[in-house]
Amino acid sequence: MQAQRPRSPHAHNRPSAAAVIAGLAVALVLVVALLPSPYAVEQPGPVYDTLGSSGTGSARAPLISIPSKTTYPTNGRLDMLTVSVLGDVSSGPSWLDLAEAWLDPTKSVIPLEAVFPQGETQRQADQQSADQMTSSQQSAIAAALTRLGYDVRGRVTVGSVEQGSAASDVLRPGDVVTSYDGKPIEDACSLQNAVIAGGATASTVVVRRDGTSRTITITPKRVPDGAGGTRPLLGVTTSGTISPPFAVHLKIDDVGGPSAGMMFALGIIDKLTPASLTGGRHVAGTGTICGDGTVGAIGGIVQKMAAARAAGATLFLAPQGNCDEVAGHIPSGLDVVPVRTLSGAIDALEHVRDQGSAAGLPVCAGPVGSTG
Repeated sequence: MQAQRPRSPHAHNRPSAAAVIAGLAVALVLVVALLPSPYAVEQPGPVYDTLGSSGTGSARAPLISIPSKTTYPTNGRLDMLTVSVLGDVSSGPSWLDLAEAWLDPTKSVIPLEAVFPQGETQRQADQQSADQMTSSQQSAIAAALTRLGYDVRGRVTVGSVEQGSAASDVLRPGDVVTSYDGKPIEDACSLQNAVIAGGATASTVVVRRDGTSRTITITPKRVPDGAGGTRPLLGVTTSGTISPPFAVHLKIDDVGGPSAGMMFALGIIDKLTPASLTGGRHVAGTGTICGDGTVGAIGGIVQKMAAARAAGATLFLAPQGNCDEVAGHIPSGLDVVPVRTLSGAIDALEHVRDQGSAAGLPVCAGPVGSTG
């Protein structure tokens, strides 16, 4: 018998060319998967009860406090909802994160520029979000107190003007906008709605500048709206101030944007009136609000419905303008009622409180509640 030729002890560990290529391919895929993408991911964010408190320890405080007026005990919850965004002005999440988001029905993948316009810095994005929250709180106070019969005055001041925008060389920082196409302007929300209603056509704006009233003609420019369409834009930041008959303090940390307006307004009304708006139920909702009580559409409605149900809400108040996005995405166990106005939201809450359910309320096929 011929003796077998001895093998090198390391011969069986030598990888083949195919194995090397496969390994390199896997490594390349992993590297690409971890590279930043030109997209952002919207996902459900924290939930805050406007009837409750936020913060921890000595910093814990009510979201709504009205020190100089009699307030009444509340029960149930009126949750405001948030959306967390993965991505920033410089880069989006990795392609691996996107793959996970595409498989999760509670998350949405959108172009990064739909959240952060080209050329915008992170500081500018953060400041705009904070300004939107401040303006929405002012509008919420105005809407709630006006609903309760108080006289509330407000004004809108131009903060900055974007170079190359419709307002560039026309409006100036410090201008107080008093009317737009004949509509009185008393908060940032009413100015935004007036611009949208007028579209990208020449419009008349009346401002007070250096103590003098001036009439200016301006034509908004159309910009992407993040949903595949466009919207008219002046290209200014604004700040709204109101003169309420008494102080209402709203406190929420590290949350920006305008979409908490309606829920803050409902919380203020619930605290200032003896009857419970919720009837002890867990209610959630979202929507911008103007001082006149108009409720406006918001972004991330699918994520907010998911967050509401996960927190235990059984009733959700949604802006009528978001109905197209609501259909087909309502979580099991959640009744979604669309509203156009603060009065309509109160009508819906009182119906559920008095009737014991949302049965009989319209869905996203028509208006809900009163129109005033």
